[in-house]
Amino acid sequence: MAKMTKAQLFSVLSEKTGMAKKDVASFFDTLTELAYSEVKKGGEFVLPGFGKLVKVNRKARTGINPATGEKIQIPAKIVAKFRLAKVAKEAVL
Repeated sequence: MAKMTKAQLFSVLSEKTGMAKKDVASFFDTLTELAYSEVKKGGEFVLPGFGKLVKVNRKARTGINPATGEKIQIPAKIVAKFRLAKVAKEAVL
């Protein structure tokens, strides 16, 4: 199953919307910057019909080093996760 490259995505969107590829690329860059700043500032960014990007606090936990079997302590940290919208799940599955 071949996946679509960024250039191919821009080409398809350019053809379907009638926008120039340069404008499509600029739109994606702006959307990406907006998503990152909103998640950093407010904790989540919603993209209707696709899902939302959220900032999650992960607790500290004990893990196991697979090479040695030794128990290690994994510190708490903040991670970004993408939660797929119900509509997207139903459309794909």
